[in-house]
Amino acid sequence: MALGYTPLEVSDAGVTLSLTLAELFALNCHSRLASRVVVRLATFAARDFATLEKQSARVTWSSVLTPGMRVRLRVTCRKSRLYHSDAVAERVARGITNALPGLVVEGRARDDEDETSDDAAAVTSQLILVRIDRDQCTISADSSGALLHRRGWRQAVAKAPLRETLAALILAGMQWKGTEPLVDPFCGSGTIGIEAALFARRIAPGLHRSFAMEQWPHAATAEYARARDVARSMVLPSVAAPIVLRDRDGGAITAARANAERAGVATDVQIEQGALSDTDLASIGPRGVLLTNPPYGLRVSDGADLRGLFARLGDVVRGGGRQWQLGLFMPNDRALLGQLRLRTTSVLRTSNGGLPVELFATQRPA
Repeated sequence: MALGYTPLEVSDAGVTLSLTLAELFALNCHSRLASRVVVRLATFAARDFATLEKQSARVTWSSVLTPGMRVRLRVTCRKSRLYHSDAVAERVARGITNALPGLVVEGRARDDEDETSDDAAAVTSQLILVRIDRDQCTISADSSGALLHRRGWRQAVAKAPLRETLAALILAGMQWKGTEPLVDPFCGSGTIGIEAALFARRIAPGLHRSFAMEQWPHAATAEYARARDVARSMVLPSVAAPIVLRDRDGGAITAARANAERAGVATDVQIEQGALSDTDLASIGPRGVLLTNPPYGLRVSDGADLRGLFARLGDVVRGGGRQWQLGLFMPNDRALLGQLRLRTTSVLRTSNGGLPVELFATQRPA
C-alpha cells in the first residue's frame, strides 16, 4: 500500500489490515481512496436470535463506547437464516445495552454508502456495522465518522459532481505523480484538479477534519496530535507543474474557485472559463495529462450531440503533441470513444452514482 502498511487480505469487500491506534489514525488522515475505515470487534456464527443477542453482549464494547453515548446500528443480511435486518438490529441493541447500560441505540437496515443525511449524526454518535453473511456475523466499529470523501472543502457543486475519492482514484489510475501538467477541460466544481493539487502538495485529505475514533474511551490523543503535526510537516509550499481547470459554464467556474479557496490550493490551480476548442495544450507544456470526467448520458441536459464534442476533444489532445496523455472517466460508450480517433484502453472499472464507469486512457508516453 502507498501508506506503507502490509495488507492481510484484499477482497471485493475491502482491504484488511492489522494496525495500532496511531496507525489507524494515520490511515484515516492520509487515505485518499477509502470511503471509511472500520475496526472489527467480533466475528461469530449466528443462526438464531438467542445466540446473536448472547454473543453481542460479549463484544468488547468498552473499547469504542462510553455510557451515555448515542449509538447507531447499520445492519445487512445476506444468504443467512437471520434475514430480517430490523430484528437483527433489535437483538444486537439488546446485547449492547446489557453490556453497557445507559446507551441510546438506534437501529435501521441500510446497505448503501450515501450518507448525506448522516453527516451531523456522525459527529455526535458512534456507528456500529453489523453484517450477517452465510450465518456468520461480523460486528465492526466505524473509526472515520463522516465518510472520508467528505474532505470539508467541496461545498459549492456544479452538475453531476464527482466524489473526491473517485477523483483521487483516477489520478492514481493515470499514475500521475504531480511533476507534469494536468488539464481538465470539463472541470465542473473542480474536484479532479483540486484533488490533484492536494496530492501534489502532499496535503493529507483528513488533515483538517475529525474522526469518530477520537471520541473512543482509550483514544491516544497525544499520539493523534503528533500524527497531525507530522502530516503538516509534509506539506509542500506549491505544486511542481501547472494544473489547469477549464469549463464553459460560468457557474461551474465560480464553484471551482470557491472550492479551491476552501481547500487552500487557490494559488496552485489555474481556473479559466472557456470552450473546449480554445484549450491549447502545447502552450501549457510539451507533455502532460488531460484527465476529465466528460459529459455523457444523463450528465447532459441540453440534448447536445456528444459525438462532435468527443471529436473536438481528440483534436485538442493531438494538438498537444505525442507526449500528452488522455484519461476519460466515463461509461463504456465505444461510439463516443471512437470519435476521438485515439486508441484508448480501460485502466480500471468502478461505479459513479450507481452507474458503471471506467477510466479509459491513451498509452503513457515513454
